[in-house]
Amino acid sequence: MLHVVSLLKSGLRVSVAATLEGLGSRTGASAAGGVAGRPSATSGMMPAKGQAGAPPLAVARVSSVAARKSGATARTAPVAWVFTCATLALGALLPAAAQAQAYPSKPVRFVVPYPPGGPLDAIARALADKMKDGLGQPVIIDNKPGAGGNIGADFVAKAPPDGYTIVLGAVATHAINPALYAKMPYDAVKDFQPITLVASVPNVLVLNPNTPAQSVKELIDYAKAHPGKLNFGSGSNGSAGHLAGEMFKQMTGTYMVHIPYAGANPAMLALLSGQTDLMFDNLANSLVQVKTGKLRALAVTTLKRSSFAPELPTLQEADARLKGFDINTWFGVLAPAGIRADVLGRLHTELVHALAQPDVRERMARFGAEPGGNTPAEFAQFISSEIPKYARLVKASGARID
Repeated sequence: MLHVVSLLKSGLRVSVAATLEGLGSRTGASAAGGVAGRPSATSGMMPAKGQAGAPPLAVARVSSVAARKSGATARTAPVAWVFTCATLALGALLPAAAQAQAYPSKPVRFVVPYPPGGPLDAIARALADKMKDGLGQPVIIDNKPGAGGNIGADFVAKAPPDGYTIVLGAVATHAINPALYAKMPYDAVKDFQPITLVASVPNVLVLNPNTPAQSVKELIDYAKAHPGKLNFGSGSNGSAGHLAGEMFKQMTGTYMVHIPYAGANPAMLALLSGQTDLMFDNLANSLVQVKTGKLRALAVTTLKRSSFAPELPTLQEADARLKGFDINTWFGVLAPAGIRADVLGRLHTELVHALAQPDVRERMARFGAEPGGNTPAEFAQFISSEIPKYARLVKASGARID
């Protein structure tokens, strides 16, 4: 703050010195003309003497009039006017500079674009609890579900970029929905400033035990030999599970029937009962069924093995035809575009610190979530790479929401 004051004072000294130098070079007649050229002290803008909050020019006029009454020359009157304006300018700038350093001065709203009680909501609350200690202000969770997360994300996209409104965006809101929805209320790239990736959750390819395949290779071979006989379920059209199935079909040249359900739980029940043959499901959700022998897990859908099931290969490890296969459910924190760099840096610092806390990581582990914590630039680049990938998959699937 002292540095800011010093700079402001230095700037004003230079300005005043330049003005005085210019005035000193003038003749007495031209200086007097300069005083006469200013608005009359009797105009409607002039307040009574000593009136608080008087406009700067009005105060300058009072100073000028007072100078003339005390016997000041025409040359000293503008000097008094310049110094008065300089003093007023310094007084106006200092509070603004102090305010710029005051983040945060009120609670931060943390929007979760999904209903309370889900994995994203639970993780957001764990982060908010840690962030409030570092920020010194409450971090309030605000659930705004609807339209696949678009309602909550749009609310933040249109919020002031002051650091007091952030969102826990996800693969749906910032990668899938731009291709899935015929009309989007926001631009997933231009309207947001990414802060950090919070976590990613791999999906896992699981089969009903009666499905005739013990490995990924056997599954591909069976699907090729029996086009359309196998079906796979998902929580909805355009979900990560649906698009993982579409990517599997594209890369292997197979045809399987997709059956969408009204949520992941009904889709899981259909798989357990044998109504469907396989599913690309959330790892944490399926592991319980795998461990009890109710489902058969073949591989995870990410490029790297999951620390929660290291015995499972990746799809690209399981079969060369699936090289580069990478589908996961990720989510991260974003702010409205245009946020100040210092505020962005403060939020990033607090989020990364929260992600490093043992109790937060323990809670995330319950959902099979691998913690993130990358830089804003890295997260932005990641989102930009995800959008075209899912655009291709959505187009190939034929899924569309008007």
